[in-house]
Amino acid sequence: MADLAGMLDLLMFAVAVVLLLTGFPVAFTLAGTGLVFAFVGYSAGVFDFAFVNALPQRIYGTMTNEVLVAVPLFIFMGVLLERSRVAEELLATMGQLFGPMRGGVGIAVCVVGALLAASTGIVGATVVTMGLLSLPTMLRYGYAPSLAAGTIAASGTLGQIIPPSIVLVILGDQISNAYQESQRVLQEAAWEKGDFSFVPGPPVSVGDLFAGALIPGLMLVGAYIIYTAVIAFLRPSVAPPVPRDPDNPVTLYRVMHALVPPIALIVAVLGSILAGVATPTEAAAVGGIGALLLAGHRINEHKPFFIYAATLSLIGLLILVTLMDLRVARTEIPQGDLIGIYVALALVVVLALGLIVALTRVMRAGVLTPVVHSATKITAMVFVILIGAALFSLVFRGLGGDELVEETLSGMPGGALGAMIAVMAIMFVLGFFLDFLEIVFVVVPLVAPVLLMLEMPDGSTMSPVWLGIMMAVNLQTSFLTPPFGFALFYLRGVAPPQVTTTAIYRGIIPFVMIQIAMLVMLWYAPSLATWLPTVIYGP
Repeated sequence: MADLAGMLDLLMFAVAVVLLLTGFPVAFTLAGTGLVFAFVGYSAGVFDFAFVNALPQRIYGTMTNEVLVAVPLFIFMGVLLERSRVAEELLATMGQLFGPMRGGVGIAVCVVGALLAASTGIVGATVVTMGLLSLPTMLRYGYAPSLAAGTIAASGTLGQIIPPSIVLVILGDQISNAYQESQRVLQEAAWEKGDFSFVPGPPVSVGDLFAGALIPGLMLVGAYIIYTAVIAFLRPSVAPPVPRDPDNPVTLYRVMHALVPPIALIVAVLGSILAGVATPTEAAAVGGIGALLLAGHRINEHKPFFIYAATLSLIGLLILVTLMDLRVARTEIPQGDLIGIYVALALVVVLALGLIVALTRVMRAGVLTPVVHSATKITAMVFVILIGAALFSLVFRGLGGDELVEETLSGMPGGALGAMIAVMAIMFVLGFFLDFLEIVFVVVPLVAPVLLMLEMPDGSTMSPVWLGIMMAVNLQTSFLTPPFGFALFYLRGVAPPQVTTTAIYRGIIPFVMIQIAMLVMLWYAPSLATWLPTVIYGP
């Protein structure tokens, strides 16, 4: 019976992959495959339908998960910023600022990609915007199509590794669940041996992954810039300088006007998370408010008073929360705290007035409705896939798949490191054919708990933050690897006819190699991912 259940597990996974490759909707593929094999397993006497009965509880847990509330908020922020033309102004300004250098426009694309990654995190919008605005300019001035296409596609995917990132939010939730499960199993195993000294490790948060991804993400940006600069130096003909537009000079005001808003938003969102002032969900709400104020200002910059006042109030609230502990639950409120409460209330009133003005402008401009529609569709897609993956995972576990995975990984040559290499290789290959959501929702819950229980060469268990960042960098390659790399699809849809699909594929190869090199560096230097979370949140 156990052999039959194992065969059904492997067959179920293979059928799901084949159906996904045919283009059938992901959520229905996962849920449908799970249900079919649940009935097959039940008919064969190797599956208990009690596993399927747990699905409503899984769905309820997903919908009440506070961490996942950050997903729609970050999506709303990213879509709204994309519609407020922040990316267009950034590209135009940075392109003219760096243009006279060899490879300057390519470097500008990398810089803008990093800024958009930290402020929007929407890969499709970033790649399409940069493809529409920068690619024609780069081709017109003699850039090699492969270099231009590769730089734009790779820079557009930085939103998946540079926080705040939707991938890191979803992956952080999965890693946190896997780590709790692994610690529970290890504790039970220690108690069975009579060892009651085992203490579970502290929980892993999305903030830990945000902090862990910051250094590797910035290193990737630096590597992209260095590669572009070196190619431009060695082969000047493929990345020539671009003259500035004399009719539209780059002034300090223009640079500040383009840079300050996204940088301020990055500081407000990411800074509040890393400083411990706000959770990722709360910071996502701050980002949504900031994006709404920025969009309202861009629509009508001639009447900035209410927007400026609201922005200053938002900054004041963040500073106030950082500096003061408002003990409102106490019966006797100290005088200092009482003053702080009154100041906070005044700032909230000003912020509310500014938001009303911004919301009115965005609605009248016809921007809010498509933004809400787009954000709702993307959010619904993410959560429907999550529900389908939950059913698939329950059936997989009901057929003994978790035991099969544990036995396979535990028996790998090289122990924990060998199992880690095998998982990284499988995820990399799956990235050629599957979207990152499918890999996160299906593969990570199956392999992460096992990996986090295996003993490393030094006798410790694997760091969940290091595992999460390794997976995040690996998943980033799924956007660039043909035939189903989404960044390639986005760029192909907006690229001029002279940019062939072959040129796009050839252009992304060096950047995929850079990402693989980043994985190797993280392998040999885990502190690149674990040092900053330790400094910020403690060991």
